[in-house]
Amino acid sequence: MAGQAQDENPLPLNVVPMVDIIFCLCVFFLVCFQARVHESRLDSWLPKDRGEGPGLLAGPFSELRVVLGWNAKTGAIQRRFGRRELKDSTELESVLREARDAQRAANQPEQPLILDSAPGVPWTAALEVLDIGRGLGFAETQLALGSP
Repeated sequence: MAGQAQDENPLPLNVVPMVDIIFCLCVFFLVCFQARVHESRLDSWLPKDRGEGPGLLAGPFSELRVVLGWNAKTGAIQRRFGRRELKDSTELESVLREARDAQRAANQPEQPLILDSAPGVPWTAALEVLDIGRGLGFAETQLALGSP
């Protein structure tokens, strides 16, 4: 039988090296393939003359982030909640209470209080924000390294 197969096929063809090369090319293309998702990035141009201004609170909030800054020239602490600049800790407390109540009214899960403090801010200011959060009943407080 072995002699009979050679008589039918006068040119023997070894396909093993060809399969190996095709396999290597498939692996090469799979490794080099980069999928780019274009749907995740959409350009948008929002109007600046309409909508909610910095003085309005619109709940519910995606996060409750208090940003503390330090002005070295005046020695003053700058407090910010969202886009709103706050004068002192009593205003901060009332804004946080209002935001917490808005989340509870919308039946959303309670968000943690995030404290984002810039370098140079005195520890007393950061502890004051943590005390306000504890007094308002925030179950969780997180410390952030910088603005998102």
